[in-house]
Amino acid sequence: MNTRATVSESIVLRLRAICLELPDAYEEQGWVGTRWMIRKKNFAHVLVIDSGWPPAYARAANTEGPMTVLTFRSGARLQAPRFSKSPFFKPVWWPDIAGMAIDARTDWDEVSDLLAASYRLLAPKKLAARLD
Repeated sequence: MNTRATVSESIVLRLRAICLELPDAYEEQGWVGTRWMIRKKNFAHVLVIDSGWPPAYARAANTEGPMTVLTFRSGARLQAPRFSKSPFFKPVWWPDIAGMAIDARTDWDEVSDLLAASYRLLAPKKLAARLD
C-alpha cells in the first residue's frame, strides 16, 4: 500500500493549466508526482517531499518535508542570484535543472514564465517559436 504524500489537487490544476497551454505538451504520472513533457523530455515535475522521501529531492531542497517542490529546466539563467536563495534550490542530477518550493507565497506568474522558458529549452525549434 502506497502511503506517500501527494501533491494537492489545486497545485496540480494550476500547473496543468500552465503546462498544457504549451504546444504539444502532455502530462503523465512520474515515478513520483506529476510531470509535463514535450516529446519525451520532462520540462516540469511536481512532487511532495515528506519524511525525507524521495531522498535525492530532500537533499537537494535541504528539507525532510513536508514540502511541495517543482523542478524545471533553466539553462544559463541558473546562474542568476535569485536561484541561489529560497524558494529556489539546485538539484544535482542535471546541470541545467532548478527547483522551487511551492506554497501559499508562490508567484504563479513567475512559475508560468519559468515553465515557458523550460519548455523552450527542450521543445523543437518550430514548437518553441510558437510561443513568441
